[in-house]
Amino acid sequence: MGWGTKMDGCGNFIKYSLFIVNFIIFLGGIVVVSIGIWTIVDKSFANELLGTNLYAGAAYILLATGILVTFISCLGCVGSVKEVRCMLVIYFIILFLIFVTMLVGGILGYVFRGKIDNTIRIGMESSLRDYGNNKAVTDAWDQTQIQLKCCGIYGYQDWQNNIPRSCCKMTANGIAVPCNSVEGNNEFTINQDGCLGVTKNFVKAHAVVIGTAGIVVSCLMILGMVFSCYLFKSLE
Repeated sequence: MGWGTKMDGCGNFIKYSLFIVNFIIFLGGIVVVSIGIWTIVDKSFANELLGTNLYAGAAYILLATGILVTFISCLGCVGSVKEVRCMLVIYFIILFLIFVTMLVGGILGYVFRGKIDNTIRIGMESSLRDYGNNKAVTDAWDQTQIQLKCCGIYGYQDWQNNIPRSCCKMTANGIAVPCNSVEGNNEFTINQDGCLGVTKNFVKAHAVVIGTAGIVVSCLMILGMVFSCYLFKSLE
């Protein structure tokens, strides 16, 4: 049945609360999609540098999740405003599955965070040997060293006497300062930090932002599930 006089106030509050929650989830989904696209387009070189598809895989999962969250939030909005019970059921099931997936993914990410550090290190050590022999790996190292202002895995000594130009510091005009050997280099001519530490800090800093966004979206999902159940019951 529709909304009766007995539940008009409470029922309409739940109905429009569900709509607002879903609208916020929709905006969150758009943000997640944007982050996923940016990661794939701007940071694709990391695959070759790390010697693994882990980074690209995470970006594609992020993109797919964002699209799914955006779609399901639209379904929740329509289901709540139009009071369509079948939409509310589908909405609840998909939202629950997304929530469980995010929860399991977060737990696994926390448990295996130490192994991810090892994966980055092993990937860098392997790709370093291919520098100059593999164009994709060479471009990945050059882009990383220029963008993150780092050199080698642990420092410029890793390159021995064949230091890439991408390790050299840039002038205000964007011209690389000459630095082509270990001898004679200093903090004014070459990037001192190793790319392993800089990359790990970069990933961790972005993981905090993404993790915080995930927690907020998860909380909203819980509200969405609670409101959808209540609304479904009220429409009996």
